[in-house]
Amino acid sequence: MKRQRRLPVGIVSPPLATAGARAPAWHNSAVPALRTIRVTRYVTPLREGGSLPAIVEADDDGLYVLKFRGAGQGAPALIAELISGELARAAGLPVPELVFAELEEELARTEPDPEIHALIRDSAGLNLALDYLPGSVTFDPAVHKLAADLASRIVWLDAYVSNVDRTPRNANMLLWHRRLWLIDHGATLYFHHTAGWESAPTRSREPFTLIGTHVLLPLATMLEQVDAEMAAALTPERITAIVGIVPDNWLEERATTGADALRAAYTQYLVERLAPPRTFVVEAARVR
Repeated sequence: MKRQRRLPVGIVSPPLATAGARAPAWHNSAVPALRTIRVTRYVTPLREGGSLPAIVEADDDGLYVLKFRGAGQGAPALIAELISGELARAAGLPVPELVFAELEEELARTEPDPEIHALIRDSAGLNLALDYLPGSVTFDPAVHKLAADLASRIVWLDAYVSNVDRTPRNANMLLWHRRLWLIDHGATLYFHHTAGWESAPTRSREPFTLIGTHVLLPLATMLEQVDAEMAAALTPERITAIVGIVPDNWLEERATTGADALRAAYTQYLVERLAPPRTFVVEAARVR
C-alpha cells in the first residue's frame, strides 16, 4: 500500500506567513523514532547538490531525497543532517520527514554513470533520506515574504547549529503547497570535521560569526523575543534523545574516539550552547 503523506508528529505547519503577520509557535512534544525504508530504485540525481543527492523510490512506494554516506563529506554530513533536522523539528520548525534508508550495493550494477555507480557502491548500507516534496519551489526572498517571528526562529536555530548554508545564494528552503520547509542541514555543526573537536571545552560558547550571511537575517527582528521559547523547547532530555538515534557506525567512520564518547560530546556541546547568555543569539542580534 502506498504510504500516506503526513506532517511530522506534533507539528501543525501553517501556510506561508507573510510580513506583518505573526507565525504561530509550535513545538514538538516528542522525538519520534525514525522509520527505516529500503531503497528499491534510483530515480534521478539532483545535480545542484555538491554531494550529489538523488531522488529514489523506496519499498513503501514513496519518493525520497537520498543523502549518500559515501559522498565527499561522509558520515559527518549525515550526522549533521540528522541532528540539526531533528532539533529544528523539536523546536517546531517545518522539516520534511527524515528516515533511515537502507541501500543495497546491487543497485549500482544497473547504473551506467560511473560517478553514480561508485557513489551507490560506496554507500551500501544505512544512509539518510528526507521526504521528497514534488512540485516544490525554491524560496526566493525577493518574492516570498516571511513574518518576523518565523524568520527569527529560523535564524535562531541556524545560529545554534552553525548553519553556513542558508544564504541568498542558496536559501535551502522550499515552498510546497504554500508552506515553508527547511532542507539540507548537512553543512551544520561543521566543527566536527576538525580532528579532536570533542576535546575543545569552550567551543560551545563561541558565537557563530557567519550568521551575518543568513538570507533571513534582515527579517529576524524578534530574536530576543523568541530566544527563551526556542531554548526551552530543546531540553537536555530532548537533545540526548536526538543524538541517541545517530548510528554507531556513522559516529565511528572517521573518528578515533568511540561512539559513546562522541555521542556524549555532541550532547554536551548542544546542551552547554543553550546556557545563558547565548552568545550565538547575541552575535546574530549584533550583526543584524
